[in-house]
Amino acid sequence: MTLAGTSRIRFRALGGKRNFLIMKTEYYDLNGKKLCIPVPESYSDCMTLIKSDRFRLTGKTESSFPIILRNLRPFGHHTRWLFWLRLSSYKGVFHPFCRFMYGITSRRAQVQIPPFSKIGYGLYTGHGICIIINEGTVIGNNVNISQLLNIGTNHCTPAIIGDNVYIAPHVSIVEDVKIGSNSSVGAGAVVTKDVPENATVAGVPARVLNYNHPGRYIGRRYPCE
Repeated sequence: MTLAGTSRIRFRALGGKRNFLIMKTEYYDLNGKKLCIPVPESYSDCMTLIKSDRFRLTGKTESSFPIILRNLRPFGHHTRWLFWLRLSSYKGVFHPFCRFMYGITSRRAQVQIPPFSKIGYGLYTGHGICIIINEGTVIGNNVNISQLLNIGTNHCTPAIIGDNVYIAPHVSIVEDVKIGSNSSVGAGAVVTKDVPENATVAGVPARVLNYNHPGRYIGRRYPCE
């Protein structure tokens, strides 16, 4: 994994043309291109990430209060763990409580994603259950992950996943592979080698099937740049 630098990321306001500075950003090298990953430095930054996830789910820009109220309920949507994961990614005054809530909700969903994982805007989790991701994994913007996903390493060399990537159910991603932006990984695949940008791969081990319709399964993309 290569950390290429830090800066501030911009995003385009939904329905408008104006760009705004949002938060600190880390850059990772992905096959010669920069992958921009936001790093929250406040609870406001965390809510921006949460709203981007909600936008991927609903296609709407929601205000903070209804989102918070919905996720404080004892029972709710299966992706409640993602709300608490985002809040746990900032070590502020509420961090112990957020970690506690993330622990409860993630155990219910059988999800193991460390709170300080590098995850971009607009993560879509589908069914959002039975997911294990190594703490060093880097996940880009507008990525879809599915149930029974395992991203792991035995040698401290985790994967880097680009923007607009679709990962189907029951996929295993092994060691320091790089999955190019706008690619799709078919159900049941075991990915042991790099996936080119715009490719569709499947199989055990995964191999390229075609380059048709890159990123076609990534709907309601959150507009970050």
